[in-house]
Amino acid sequence: MVMEEGALSCLLRSRPVLEQDIKATYLMDHLVSDGVLSRDEEERVRSKPTRREQAAALLELLLLKDNEAYVSFYNALVRESYGDLANLLHTSLPLGSPEAQRSFTDAGTPRVQAVLREGGVPQRPVVFVQRPRLVQQLRQQLQGLLKEPGWVVLHGMAGSGKSVLAAEAVRDHALLEECFPSGVYWLSIGQLDRSDLLARLQTLCFRLEQSQELQGPGRTPGSLEEAKERLRFLLLRRFPRSLLILDDIWDSSALKAFDVHSRVLITTRDRSIADTVNGVRQEVEVESGLDEDKALEILAMYVNTKPQQLPEQARSIVQLCKGFPLVVSLVGALLRDFPDRWAYYLSLLRRKQFRRIRKSSSYDYDALDQAMDASFQVLPEDQRELYRDLTVLEKDTKVPAQVLAVMWDLEPEEVEDILQDFVNKSLLFRDCHQRPYLYYLHDLQLDFLAEQNRNQIEALHAKVVHQYQKHYSQGPPTSGDTESLYWFRFLTHHMAQAKLTKELSSLMFSLDWVITKARVVGPSPLINDYVDHGAVLDRENSAVRGQFQEFLSLTGHQLEQRPFPDVVQLALAQPQGSEVHRQALLQARAAATRGSLYFDWQNHSGVDSVSRLVVQPNLGPVYSACFSHDGSKIAACGASNMLRVFKSTSGEKLLEVTAHDDEVLCCAFSPDDRLLATCSADRKVKVWNAERGSLLRKFEEEHEEQINHCVFTNGPRCLLLATCSNDGFMNTKLWNLNKPSSQNTMFGHLEPVTHCSFSPDDKHLATCSRDGSLKLFGVSSANEWKSFSVKDLFQEEEEGEESEVHVKCSTWSPDGTRIICAARNAVFVFSVESSELLLEIHSSRGSTVQYLHACPISGLLAVALSHYTVELWDLDSTKKVADLCGHLSWVHGVQFSPDGTMLLSCSDDHTVRLWETSRVQTSSAVRLKRDTSALFTGDRITVVAADNCNRLQVREGRTGEVMFQSEEQPSRIRCTCLNSEPSMAALGREDGTLQVLAVPSGASLAQLKGHTRTVLHCCFSRDGHTLVSSSEDCTLRVWRWRTGECQVLQGHREQVRCFTLLYSPEEQLLSWSYDGTLKLWEVCSGALLQDVEAHHRQAILSCQVSADGRLAATTSADRTAKLWSCESWLCVRLLQGHKDCVRSCRFSWDSQRLATGDDNGEIRLWNVADGSLARICSREGKDPMDSLHGGWASDLHFSPDDTLLVSVGGYIKWWDVGRGEALQTFYPRGTNLKRIHVSPDFSTFVTVDNIGILYVLQRVVGTLPEHHPCTLVPYNTST
Repeated sequence: MVMEEGALSCLLRSRPVLEQDIKATYLMDHLVSDGVLSRDEEERVRSKPTRREQAAALLELLLLKDNEAYVSFYNALVRESYGDLANLLHTSLPLGSPEAQRSFTDAGTPRVQAVLREGGVPQRPVVFVQRPRLVQQLRQQLQGLLKEPGWVVLHGMAGSGKSVLAAEAVRDHALLEECFPSGVYWLSIGQLDRSDLLARLQTLCFRLEQSQELQGPGRTPGSLEEAKERLRFLLLRRFPRSLLILDDIWDSSALKAFDVHSRVLITTRDRSIADTVNGVRQEVEVESGLDEDKALEILAMYVNTKPQQLPEQARSIVQLCKGFPLVVSLVGALLRDFPDRWAYYLSLLRRKQFRRIRKSSSYDYDALDQAMDASFQVLPEDQRELYRDLTVLEKDTKVPAQVLAVMWDLEPEEVEDILQDFVNKSLLFRDCHQRPYLYYLHDLQLDFLAEQNRNQIEALHAKVVHQYQKHYSQGPPTSGDTESLYWFRFLTHHMAQAKLTKELSSLMFSLDWVITKARVVGPSPLINDYVDHGAVLDRENSAVRGQFQEFLSLTGHQLEQRPFPDVVQLALAQPQGSEVHRQALLQARAAATRGSLYFDWQNHSGVDSVSRLVVQPNLGPVYSACFSHDGSKIAACGASNMLRVFKSTSGEKLLEVTAHDDEVLCCAFSPDDRLLATCSADRKVKVWNAERGSLLRKFEEEHEEQINHCVFTNGPRCLLLATCSNDGFMNTKLWNLNKPSSQNTMFGHLEPVTHCSFSPDDKHLATCSRDGSLKLFGVSSANEWKSFSVKDLFQEEEEGEESEVHVKCSTWSPDGTRIICAARNAVFVFSVESSELLLEIHSSRGSTVQYLHACPISGLLAVALSHYTVELWDLDSTKKVADLCGHLSWVHGVQFSPDGTMLLSCSDDHTVRLWETSRVQTSSAVRLKRDTSALFTGDRITVVAADNCNRLQVREGRTGEVMFQSEEQPSRIRCTCLNSEPSMAALGREDGTLQVLAVPSGASLAQLKGHTRTVLHCCFSRDGHTLVSSSEDCTLRVWRWRTGECQVLQGHREQVRCFTLLYSPEEQLLSWSYDGTLKLWEVCSGALLQDVEAHHRQAILSCQVSADGRLAATTSADRTAKLWSCESWLCVRLLQGHKDCVRSCRFSWDSQRLATGDDNGEIRLWNVADGSLARICSREGKDPMDSLHGGWASDLHFSPDDTLLVSVGGYIKWWDVGRGEALQTFYPRGTNLKRIHVSPDFSTFVTVDNIGILYVLQRVVGTLPEHHPCTLVPYNTST
């Protein structure tokens, strides 16, 4: 079948124009897809050297084809936006083709074109993109004029494309035939005086009369009233079903001249412009910006390329102007003439130099500042002043009318009326989805105001601050509504911009402000303030600024908790010389006079080995976290199905996405930070837009088991994504994001692959597997290149026994010459070239390596460990340079920032921590073990404990001064004790030896050998002559340590973890064991007085005797506690109700109550008399670790008057015994507090956490409060 003669003739006629304008390569994709062009023919066309020759070759082929080829070519022109060229072919489309019957997609049928041409409707701009949703919405409103006359108001900002949309809406055959068969008439109005308006009306009447060759009145209308009547007659009698389009209406008085009971479409910036006319009215609002893809399409058309081929600056230009059509068109028109000026025009936008962005275009204005200023100038003078005040608003910030009422010192109702006028004139936008309404400016409107008022910025911000001070002289608003939120978020910004340095420092150096703002808006905005205004604050006092910023950075995750924590108590844990601590102590003393409990950390003078920032993303355990490549963001994921992105400087949340149906195991940024990849236990890989959180790609077909890790290539040149999974064979895949399926699969591992990483040059991929091997694959070929059998390195240790060696992860050295991997508790460094093992590092005892990462700019290696720490190693010197302590559970991941200055770690404790690599504590720093002993002698506190170098330390508690330090012991120290008179200390070791040392001289007084296994507990008698010890060898020993005499107490069948000495009437010894028995011994003779089978179903974990000696209590792993009569040693009460192991117990001093604590942190108070439950302490309010106490409730103590109870677990809590309510909480740097030592007057508390920090806490005594300003009182920097 050959092409119809008309179509063939049209193609020949149009051939010269088509050859000159079309780009054949764009069109051939459509022709091949439609099957009218073969691949061979496509290649033949592509082989031509120039674009014009390619076009000629394509047309030569089409002339030999049939009608289908003609229609396909026509549709290709339409799809590739060659509307004017498609119009040339439309009239000759073969009869019967759908394209010939329906409206021409881009320019309308000949009938439509004729109607619009006669009516003066503007042609489509040379560069045009469809906005189908708005066009369809406008057409629907126009169809509403079918039955009766009325008005359709199309309103929006200057330059938003209203005129183009109005013309496009009537470019529809069906609409014109059905609704406006009498025609469409376009009249541009603008800002006209009365004489100009009359001239426009005269012209319109003349056009109407001429269009039908009507014999009108003999003379031209001489007045507006006469012209209006003439128009009424013409529209009602001669053109009853026509549409009048009035473009760019500014004045309602001008609109009244056209109020003649007809069908009218108006475009305007003022939505209220039609309030004064009669008839039905409908509105269509034009949003201020195009979406990103449409805006990029416009730029691509101007520079004659495809959107995908635009430079990166194109996206930045669109984002900066938020797709504003006028700006996009102006910049595009400029780039058409100077296509290499992308960076230049982007810089002009960033510098707000709108006058330089000037170009004749299809818009009424040649520059953005003209369009903006035209709207501004029509305001009355008083409103111009008010509108100028909006210069101080921040971009993307919505404010309630009440904020502006404060700024303008007007009544809220009056402000709302003014704002309504601004909204009606498209000078302001209103968010109607919230009550009260929120108002905001477009970014370009703000930029225009900032440029216009650049010399008044400081004064405008100062006005805001002074109005705030006047309105809130009694203190800031704390209601939490949108108004108070605005002031808390932006008051500091206004002060900084106004250069009110004294007021700003007074505010931000106030603990009152910190407490109030953190309670209302959370800690992240506070931290942002210190980061953003740091340079200004440093001019007042850089040390104080650093103290407040560090305080918030380290406690911010606690300030996110609800109920809101006591910030004063948190601040009392700051170094005593800091301004934060000084203000907290003043407030604590004042509150103590009213009965409040506060505790001062007495021996704390500085912060050692602390992280720079702690963030709790509310993901549950955090499995993976990573820096963006510019270092400004951190993405995190974990046990929840969420992905979160936050600022690396403050922890402020930027993005939150429900990413998967199961745990999200890994996340990774693309090299340009535009994409985020996630993988999950739900067997899916997803790729997200990192800015908006929109899902871009999903791969869910190929992996059959959970996907453990995902990582992008390091460079963007050939972007690939690698994933690895628990699949048995096809467990490592490479993905090209432009393809629906994987590009390659790496074969080699027969067990799950847990980690993969690209080499720095992206040529190789390293994979780690549970099969005990590390493999390197070529990325381009997907072939295995090298394999390292890590399992073989453990064979000698395992004495030939087969055991699983799980290679957890790998990382490359910055130069790619070394590959580093981790298995069990070891790190191995291999040469990539020779496969030689270069270095082997073993982590601390009993801890496995969970993850590692090499610094991209140095020889540092970060190692995440299961015992809650991160180790930092220097691979060049093979030395450990830092221990990073602070996490409260297993550390799952570590990563250096791209510049190597920061390190992040994520953990099961639900937090992400950031560390400054230059500030972390060195590994030589001394840390204490948790098995401590303390003596309170008057005001003096003596503490004895082993340190991390296995030396015995005796310290003066209040100052932290080391009174004595022993030599390193040959065997690990497991227990210690102190005696006051004479002053001496004892230690018990793993080799079964005890040693007695004089304090403070450290002289060895005795070395006692006899136990065959670890000594677990030791204690001096009251007179100090006797030392009692218990051991894993199931015995207790009573030593006359001066003479070396020893009495062995045998009878327990399992290790004896603890005992207590009793003194009524004779010295006795009560011991308990994992064998489930209690035994009472006479110390003097060693005789066994009682042997009690406790009948707990599991091990006894603690035992206490009441102060009156009548009762004993035991607790067990079987979740119960028992009360025993010390006379009969029969069980008198069984206490049930705990949901976990009962770890601790303590009698009140009056022996009327028993407190018990379990491994879920729950504390119960029992009535001893009848065994009834008196209270459960704060049953509600679990912490982020899903515990009531941050871990096991491991020790308990009553105050002397039995009104208070102190407990330790993950942190320290003080309770009101009568009400069972928590009165205060102290959060240590670490966790897992084992015991607490309490002074007799219940005022001083001593403990050590799991990272070896000693805490001596002193109850704050009340004093009369000093006056202490809340806001805006200058801070005395000399204080």
